[in-house]
Amino acid sequence: MTAFFKSRKATYFLIAMLMIGLSSGQLEADNKANLLEKRLINDIKVINDQLDGLLGVAIKDLATGRTIVINENEIFPQASSIKIAVLLEVLRQAEEGQLKLDEFINLTPEAKVGGGLILAYLGYPSLKMSIRDLAVLMVVLSDNTATNLLIDRVGMKNINNRLKSLGLNQTRLERKMMDIKAAEEGRENISTPFEMMTLLEKIYKGQILSPASRQEFFNILALPKDSPLQQAVSEGVVVADKPGELEAVRCDSGLVFLNKHPYIICVMTTYLKSEAEGNATIKKIGQAAFSYFDRLERSSEYGRIVSEK
Repeated sequence: MTAFFKSRKATYFLIAMLMIGLSSGQLEADNKANLLEKRLINDIKVINDQLDGLLGVAIKDLATGRTIVINENEIFPQASSIKIAVLLEVLRQAEEGQLKLDEFINLTPEAKVGGGLILAYLGYPSLKMSIRDLAVLMVVLSDNTATNLLIDRVGMKNINNRLKSLGLNQTRLERKMMDIKAAEEGRENISTPFEMMTLLEKIYKGQILSPASRQEFFNILALPKDSPLQQAVSEGVVVADKPGELEAVRCDSGLVFLNKHPYIICVMTTYLKSEAEGNATIKKIGQAAFSYFDRLERSSEYGRIVSEK
């Protein structure tokens, strides 16, 4: 009997030592990932210091929940990035039966505004387009006429009520596109890096849209466009984003679809001395973030990248 207990004690001791070994190994791997994350944070801080303007950043690893933020609660003009909220409302109302994506809307000369590459030059004397086609034009070509037609269809008040119901109190659509008078009166379309990150996360996790509408939402946002965040990743990587541009303002918010580490990245700039520098800054931060997540994606927990070479 004594030998039996001695044997069991030895077994328990061996198991405990193995568990300690595994735990310390995991801690060591976690420490390596933390050091890599610190390098990303330092890189973003350097980019921030070099920018002649105000920068806001919110990045979230959807696999781990870890976030990297700078000025995440500051309010920034959204320019065309606010069209993310318009697209959400269009798809949500389609789910609720208030509209159909294949429903046609009349384009009249009175509805046309600047800041678009397509609809401002079409439709003489008239043209009909489906709501889905208008949504594609709004996102891919940032067509402001298409955006305003959609805002009229779903209602600006409904868009803002939806955002408020999601707890996004600093994200608001306060004017239609190219409404210079409203802008002069101080009405601006706004959000914060944290709230835009939160909105995209809620959509990604299926908390707002059905699976089919969620897929439609990201499919439209992922269509190819000339955006800093799409330029910041390797060829073939899917980025669902919407950039925005105004005088002294550049921003881009989206989701990068990696298999193991999908992540949200929202980068906003304002008070820019150089708008070109704003786009370059967003791209640099996008590249730094992608380099970090791509390494996590392709590496073992200890950092080795296994290849056939």
